[in-house]
Amino acid sequence: MRVPSAALTLSLILCGLAGAAPAEAQHTYKVLATARTSTMQSEMDQAGKSGYRFVAVMGGSTAIGGREVVVLMEKTEGDTMTYSYRLLATSKTSTLQKELRDAGDAGYGIVGQTVFESTFGGRETAAIVERRVGEDVVRYEYRLVATTKTSTLERELRDLAELGFQALDLTVGQTAFGGSEIVVITRRKAR
Repeated sequence: MRVPSAALTLSLILCGLAGAAPAEAQHTYKVLATARTSTMQSEMDQAGKSGYRFVAVMGGSTAIGGREVVVLMEKTEGDTMTYSYRLLATSKTSTLQKELRDAGDAGYGIVGQTVFESTFGGRETAAIVERRVGEDVVRYEYRLVATTKTSTLERELRDLAELGFQALDLTVGQTAFGGSEIVVITRRKAR
């Protein structure tokens, strides 16, 4: 039996399309670096309004900028979402706990944590929180664990896990009162 050529051509095209790999979305990147936390928050928020999303953060010394925090942000082709950011940075863990509580109440979710030395604040523990603009707000409750002993850290994390908290990130750094501490941020959805 002879297949009409139009039907054969169409079926070959459809088979070819089904076997073709989907095109991957293109990504563009922004690298932000500064020694001032207020400048970084402003630059991240501006990038977020342009559709860039947080990828990574690291505090330390760069060849040109000296001691600064460096943030990598990414924009994916076709993604129309915009983002709002807050950079929470302090040398006091009690202050960071309060700022995390306020951010969680406003619907921000933690996406990164680091330790760096800022121009005016000295060595600070920094947390980056993100909120998708235009989406329903999901509220979070944060608990910060800061200790110099790993055995204490493990016990406190176990106690928080029983309450439904999940560990998100860990840094080791100098804080104003605790000295060299391990700092872990935990979170659960607000009840």
